[in-house]
Amino acid sequence: MPVYSYLTLQTPAQGSYKEKGSKFLAFAYPVTSAGEIKEKLEALRKEYFDARHHCYAWMLGPDQKHFRAADDGEPNHSAGDPILGQIRAKGLTDVLIVVVRYFGGIKLGVGGLITAYKAAADDALQHGTIIQKDVMETVILQYDYSATPEVMRLIKDLTVQMGEQEFADRCRMTIHFPLKQKEKFEEALALLQALGTAVSAV
Repeated sequence: MPVYSYLTLQTPAQGSYKEKGSKFLAFAYPVTSAGEIKEKLEALRKEYFDARHHCYAWMLGPDQKHFRAADDGEPNHSAGDPILGQIRAKGLTDVLIVVVRYFGGIKLGVGGLITAYKAAADDALQHGTIIQKDVMETVILQYDYSATPEVMRLIKDLTVQMGEQEFADRCRMTIHFPLKQKEKFEEALALLQALGTAVSAV
């Protein structure tokens, strides 16, 4: 079954947790690419250069199939996995959470670390706004200039975001619309073509 929508963060959010002198600062971001994730991580490592650990987890894609958890020197599965668990618990994707730890001098043990990283990540998400976004389909329409009115009628009934447009004898227009409207789009396009309108989608 296709995924038509997903949950993500509207804007960045922050949270924190303290335990036995250790401070856990959590930063949650909406992200859409590996490049964006790398940028956010590098910026936090630079800003909090004196922290002992920068543990994180991220999830990308509407189908939630792309994800990673990193312990950054903490015992295996004591930091990244609890953070990722909070992303999963809220059903989120296109999200990065980084938890920066300042060591307080007292070891917390694996159980204590799991609790702390989970709580810090949860606190950041509690301070964020979760929104539902549509999975978008991108199509390039090609058509004769004379068919412009028909093309405009075709997209009028869709929730369309306009992209690049090129007007010449043969025009090109990039449009983005919710995947759930794909069938409606294809039916309207087929009808136009059946009526002899020179329009195609790639």
